[in-house]
Amino acid sequence: MDTGELSWAITATALVLFMTPGVALFYGGLVKAKSVVSMMMMSFGSLALIGVLWVLYGYNMSAVAGVGDFAGNPFSDFGLGSADNETLVGATYGATFAIITVALISGAIADRAKFGSWMIFAGLWATLVYFPVAAWVWGGGWILNLGETLGLPGVIDYAGGTAVHINAGAAALALALVLGRRVVFQKGAHKPHNVPLVLLGASILWFGWFGFNAGAEFANGLEGVGLIAINTLGATAAATLGWLVVEKLKDGKATAVGAASGAVAGLVAITPACANLTPGWAIVLGILAGAVCALAVEMKFKLGFDDSLDVVGIHLVGGIIGTLYLGFFATGTGLFTGGNLGQLAVQAIAAFGVLVYSFLIALVLGFTIEKTIGFRVKNEDEVAGIDTVVHGEEGYALDRV
Repeated sequence: MDTGELSWAITATALVLFMTPGVALFYGGLVKAKSVVSMMMMSFGSLALIGVLWVLYGYNMSAVAGVGDFAGNPFSDFGLGSADNETLVGATYGATFAIITVALISGAIADRAKFGSWMIFAGLWATLVYFPVAAWVWGGGWILNLGETLGLPGVIDYAGGTAVHINAGAAALALALVLGRRVVFQKGAHKPHNVPLVLLGASILWFGWFGFNAGAEFANGLEGVGLIAINTLGATAAATLGWLVVEKLKDGKATAVGAASGAVAGLVAITPACANLTPGWAIVLGILAGAVCALAVEMKFKLGFDDSLDVVGIHLVGGIIGTLYLGFFATGTGLFTGGNLGQLAVQAIAAFGVLVYSFLIALVLGFTIEKTIGFRVKNEDEVAGIDTVVHGEEGYALDRV
């Protein structure tokens, strides 16, 4: 890499790292005031723990020697003591993806999770799920080679529709089932305590997502960075509109939280597709994702699982939409853009393969933690507010007379 490419790599790494505090603000504003510290700490805990694990062995696991390998050897360069400059830059960039993927899961268990139990789950899930899945998708594993194996087009997941969003969304669903419903679980019972915080978090996510989607172009001579950037903008803007229209028609009002959620849904959907759609098709994808995710977040009330902050409805559903959409509209290989059903077939296999694997491992890990040291706080602590119980702090310690 030349100095310009290295500079962009470091800039993109900083942008993506900033997204995890963005998640903390976005999630923190959505919960009640007496849970905001707990909610934000799960993101910062992920940043700390997964950052260390990635340096020690996660990066080593994210690339495989052969197609049939589960993951790379975690001890091949333990602690990255032998890596060269460019490898270290790439490893740092990859760490930010691992960190935010784990942080995303936490939104499903807001208001009721023990911090220590969450940290144990985060470390185990990253080791058993994220690090190997990253190897499958980008590091030479079975998903990267699926098209060649089947004689079909290769799987397209440029920035993480499967590895990040479907992966995190499936794990979020598993944990929501393990921890069960909050003491009060009904539509309208839990209002965001700080809407400006939600908008700030979503804005930081949109800002950082240009590093998330376009960052890897440092390895490609920045050849496709323009297309990726315009698609990241267009799809996200369109998804915001799509969500707001559905919200207005469904509930009678277009809300600020809806705008923020729509933007995130668009960012999720364009993630796998950012380098392989024309800008027009990216806008269509955004409208579709915003509208469908606005409806999908209601599933939890119909199906009875308490996904507190709609990780399933936005990240799992949005990730599936973006991944499968490529089967129809990927430039040159989509069903309606010069290809056939082959692209859709490999996209579906990759998407649902990651979904099932992540869900099952997360379910086993979550259930084991719950039945041993406990994952959920006591009901009375949830009602009182877990910030003071778990962390001994309040998000808003106002002077009292």
